[in-house]
Amino acid sequence: MDAHLIRQIQREGAEALLNVGVSLPLMDFKVPFRKEPLHLRLTMKRPTMAGQISIARTWLSVGMTLSEFESLDYDGQMKFLVKHGKKLSRMIALTMPHWWLPTSVLSWFIRHLMKWEYQKGAFEKFVTLMGTESFIPIIRSAEIANPLKARLSQAKKGS
Repeated sequence: MDAHLIRQIQREGAEALLNVGVSLPLMDFKVPFRKEPLHLRLTMKRPTMAGQISIARTWLSVGMTLSEFESLDYDGQMKFLVKHGKKLSRMIALTMPHWWLPTSVLSWFIRHLMKWEYQKGAFEKFVTLMGTESFIPIIRSAEIANPLKARLSQAKKGS
């Protein structure tokens, strides 16, 4: 397959994943007189622009690239967790619609109730999908629609 086609398929898959959301298990708890335990889950969705800026700011404060994060061994993951665990849970919390709950409370729930494997998977597969590529068409259209830019027909007349 062509590299451009593969990239396009991956981009469409990422867009679908971000729009639909990913449901992550938070905790299971037993309820009396019920056979199955209740499963409490949180759904990660595409964050707002403010959320994306906050995620980017938090990720840049970590000072690590994605390839460095993915290449960590078990000891490296534990050191990362000790040093940047709160930031990781904050980035995950910012991807969840939580207008009824402050980010700090939601990130506390993620830190204390969600398994590390789910946090790591959510971070690797979801948070890092949010790049700046989706803003390129917006920037292009804003550049084209700039009212202060001279139009082709105005270059001759000067009006």
